[in-house]
Amino acid sequence: MSEDRVYTACVLIIGNEILSGRTKDSNLAWLAERLNEAGIRLREARVVSDVEDDIVRAVNEVRGRYDYVFTTGGIGPTHDDITADCVAKAFGVPLREHPEALARLAAGYANPAVDLNAARRRMARVPEGGTLIDNPVSRAPGFKIGNVYVMAGIPRVMQSMFDSIRPTLKGGKPLLARQIGAELPEGRMAEGLGALQNRYSDLEIGSYPFNRMGKVGAAIVLRGTDKARIDAAAEELIQLMKSLGGEPVEEPITSG
Repeated sequence: MSEDRVYTACVLIIGNEILSGRTKDSNLAWLAERLNEAGIRLREARVVSDVEDDIVRAVNEVRGRYDYVFTTGGIGPTHDDITADCVAKAFGVPLREHPEALARLAAGYANPAVDLNAARRRMARVPEGGTLIDNPVSRAPGFKIGNVYVMAGIPRVMQSMFDSIRPTLKGGKPLLARQIGAELPEGRMAEGLGALQNRYSDLEIGSYPFNRMGKVGAAIVLRGTDKARIDAAAEELIQLMKSLGGEPVEEPITSG
């Protein structure tokens, strides 16, 4: 693991069903947690429609900006599963039926000659130069080309795919976090929080207001890679809250 290098990532969530609200995405939160554990900062996430130009443009916009791009969705057997086609177009390479991918699919059917129809064979197509991502759940593989990792949209399948590639990903130090809350309006803490952020420019300090049982307050989250710096900032934050009449409540260090 590199100690100093910051590795970055983008997630592209592909599918009209997400944009329409028909399907509630759960992949982003899961990936964000796992990427942080791997020392990879998720810098951007987009939901992209099942439109070729939109997917191609999104892939090309982000693959040069981040170390890793992970896509979810659009690699099934139906006409609207166009992610593989779009990624091939983004890279300017042909989309070909991959012999090993086809063999993995065939192994899942009692009578491949009949059951492995044209629609199912679509799931064996991989851009030229791509390598397979294992799918222990339902056999149909994802693929990697360049720094783009193309995975299924079904959460259980996506998770199994990510777990199979996780050992190959390079990362830096994972982010640590400490959360301290108080029943104090953000406005009362804003000036002090701004000064705290200036003193700890190496940390991310976020303020998240809440209204619980009619009581207004805010949870302040301190994020960084250095536990000692987080602890020092936390002590100053606690004193700030107390000076404003608040009673700070904190949670232990976690990842994320």
